[in-house]
Amino acid sequence: MAARRVSARIGGISESATLAVDAKAKALKAAGRPVIGFGAGEPDFPTPEPIVAAAVEAARDPRNHRYTPAAGLPELRAAVAAKTLRDSGYAVQASQVVVTNGGKQAVYQAFATLLDPGDEVLLPAPYWTTYPEAITLAGGVAVPVVTDESSGYLAGVEQLEAARTPRTKALLFCSPSNPTGAVYPPHLVEAIGRWAVEHGIWVITDEIYEHLVYDGVRAVSMPVAVPELADTCVVVNGVAKTYAMTGWRVGWMISPADVTKAAANLQSHLSSNVANVSQRAALAAVSGPLDAVAEMREAFDRRRRTIVKLLSDIPGVEVPTPQGAFYVYPSVKPLLGKEIRGTRAETSVDLAALVLEHAEVAVVPGEAFGTPGYFRLSYALGDDDLSVGVTRMGDLLREAR
Repeated sequence: MAARRVSARIGGISESATLAVDAKAKALKAAGRPVIGFGAGEPDFPTPEPIVAAAVEAARDPRNHRYTPAAGLPELRAAVAAKTLRDSGYAVQASQVVVTNGGKQAVYQAFATLLDPGDEVLLPAPYWTTYPEAITLAGGVAVPVVTDESSGYLAGVEQLEAARTPRTKALLFCSPSNPTGAVYPPHLVEAIGRWAVEHGIWVITDEIYEHLVYDGVRAVSMPVAVPELADTCVVVNGVAKTYAMTGWRVGWMISPADVTKAAANLQSHLSSNVANVSQRAALAAVSGPLDAVAEMREAFDRRRRTIVKLLSDIPGVEVPTPQGAFYVYPSVKPLLGKEIRGTRAETSVDLAALVLEHAEVAVVPGEAFGTPGYFRLSYALGDDDLSVGVTRMGDLLREAR
């Protein structure tokens, strides 16, 4: 038998569906087609100028031309701890922070540090595409807990308890949510946290969208709502969404001392320190005011209301109003099996392909997030493109018979 060229572990990973859709949209646009992409989850604003200026200055400083501690610059770790207290009320020590190459590395390292082979992780669905892959790479088993629009895409304690087994090690919790924009209310955050403490279940809570909430809604940090959870909780966050810094690749994980030490040890072999110029930029970001995110939030809120209205006017599309992040997650199930321009789309993958081909609009199908029959659209794009893109898609979908 011929030797396997790519390991089964890596060969089994699925490509990031969101990045794949974004890449295809950009390739078609480069080829001259007027494609409008709703796939990528990144702010369409430039990184604020004071942050860029800090990076330029850092690039000229010889201190940043050398290796630095694998767990992060001490100044940045301290600033992240201070920012966490300021923004969520969670008091942590700088020594509990590990600075990572973006939120994705923080997610992977959290699972790699906590999981042994066969450990189960409860994963409310729809879920961000990277979560199950990171769990599997770490030797764990993702156990989806499926929600839908009837509950506002919120998983309750009863659902989580029904999915719990003796092998359950952790819960992945994300609020505000990618891909749905759902925000868990404070009473449910507390109830889930107390359930996790009662059963000795770790919680990895992804707070990357903490500042992007609307309609007076508040995103509550679970270890703040349930202080007893702190010893079995990992908080994942980063600068990407709050400060429009997706390309700078700076995230972090905050965890109990033993987990932090183990994760830093892993990172010392995996990647060593995050690029120092990016760390200095992140230091300026988390130490500075939140004026820029307030401006972005105002624009996102306007686009959120626009996209919900436009989608709601399309027959066969049901769209709950998101309360956070910058995504909508409409159901398109009533359109499946209907004919559009001579083709019957039996799945949301098929329907997304039709929308790209005939409306020249790129969306991500729900299969990528563990729930077929839906689309995810990011409204982190210009107002004009948003209106034109959804109108084009709506005109096509109205042809369904």
